[in-house]
Amino acid sequence: MDDLTYRKIQQSPRFQQLVRKRSRFAWALSVLMLAIYLAFILAIAFEPQWLGTPIGSGTIITWGIPVGVGIIVAAFVLTGVYVWRANGEFDRMTAELLKELEA
Repeated sequence: MDDLTYRKIQQSPRFQQLVRKRSRFAWALSVLMLAIYLAFILAIAFEPQWLGTPIGSGTIITWGIPVGVGIIVAAFVLTGVYVWRANGEFDRMTAELLKELEA
């Protein structure tokens, strides 16, 4: 592609809409993951005894283990949500933009 094509893409309202939507979605997921991490750090800071409490009587597994695993799972799930939307809506918008510019 040449410079003129790149300029046409950057000036396209569809491209600007795609960039805004994708950025807003990525930031929302990032803020959500940051909030999850922050909640965990605050729990460590202010309620460490709760994280060290066994889940049930006679078990050595504490609440900290499932909470930590939950944070890791949340990161994978949020990544999956982003990939799902990127492969669907964002790819469709990109294809429509390219068709519009080829015409």
